[in-house]
Amino acid sequence: MNYCNVGQFPIHNRIILFARPQAQDFLAARMTTREMKAGETISEAGAPFTHLIFPHEGVISLMSRTSGGRLVEEASIGREGFVGFPLIMGGKTAINNTVVQVSGYASWLAISDLDEAMGLYECIRKIMLSYAQSLIIQLMQSIACVSLHSAEQRISRLLLHAHDRVTGTQFHVTQETLADALGLRRATVSEICNELARRRIISYSRGSLTIVDRQGLELCACDCYRHIHAASFLARTDADNQF
Repeated sequence: MNYCNVGQFPIHNRIILFARPQAQDFLAARMTTREMKAGETISEAGAPFTHLIFPHEGVISLMSRTSGGRLVEEASIGREGFVGFPLIMGGKTAINNTVVQVSGYASWLAISDLDEAMGLYECIRKIMLSYAQSLIIQLMQSIACVSLHSAEQRISRLLLHAHDRVTGTQFHVTQETLADALGLRRATVSEICNELARRRIISYSRGSLTIVDRQGLELCACDCYRHIHAASFLARTDADNQF
């Protein structure tokens, strides 16, 4: 697998890294890369698309508003994918609120540059369509997860997904963010995080969470984590590369 940088930021996004070297160079030359902070709203539902976003580190949540006005996560995106799925299916506007769940950094690519890239490099379109399939699987599995699994299983699944998308075992995520993402009461999240910490599966202090026992956390999570991960680009190896 090829690795390159955008300025001082190393490229970890799998969509870009699975492209052929010439396509990678084209994208790297056209992208703008910056840090993103937890809680930052990147776009709102109904806003016109101007860019695709390729996370390299951290997690972005696609949030929908309930009838009561609360935002709840429908899917999350990290280094395995990109934000802007409706665009490649012919859509012109965002259908979700897009909020940073875990801090990191990402690259922005203008739609005009995307159109040019897909015209020049067939691999770009193939990769994006392949990722779109995995995102649909995540959406379907997440719907089932809400109705079938306990709060501890769902929190454990979310923490595993976050861990997959960062470097190292530590990342910043607040209990309020977890509660909002999963549609749970903050008191419920606090109780479960305290229990996971008591069992030495995680440690948590002032929003800084460390995965202490990854295997133990996987045992706490529902099977939805394994199904979503297996369909994700994160599960692909160099042998699957390139498109």
